[in-house]
Amino acid sequence: MSEETIRNYYAAFNARDWDGMCALLTEDVAHDVCQGGRQAGRAAFRKFLDHMDRCYRESVRDLVVMVAPGGQRAAAEFDLDGTYLSTDAPHPAARGQKYSLRVGAFFELRDGRIARISNHYNVADWLAQIR
Repeated sequence: MSEETIRNYYAAFNARDWDGMCALLTEDVAHDVCQGGRQAGRAAFRKFLDHMDRCYRESVRDLVVMVAPGGQRAAAEFDLDGTYLSTDAPHPAARGQKYSLRVGAFFELRDGRIARISNHYNVADWLAQIR
């Protein structure tokens, strides 16, 4: 179930099915934004997705999912291909720049749902690609 949950999460991401993604989360999900703060709750995560959808068009490829014994923790590694659509201050102006990043994501799972998401990627590399 754990690997399937993570794979379904990224399938929904690639389909831009934000409701489907959120349905896989616990109500109190913790979302650790890369080099940012922690957001709490499904509503905050949905707001984050809506913001990202306005500013970026992204897709995941070459997904690898690893699940710890017991199924309560998982990790994923993938390539994220994107287009910077709308300026996301304080970042540089958007001009349709393309980018590709290697991302690591870490999950805690509870009762078949995702209770924590922590995403990590090289922000300096991303900034260099969109400048």
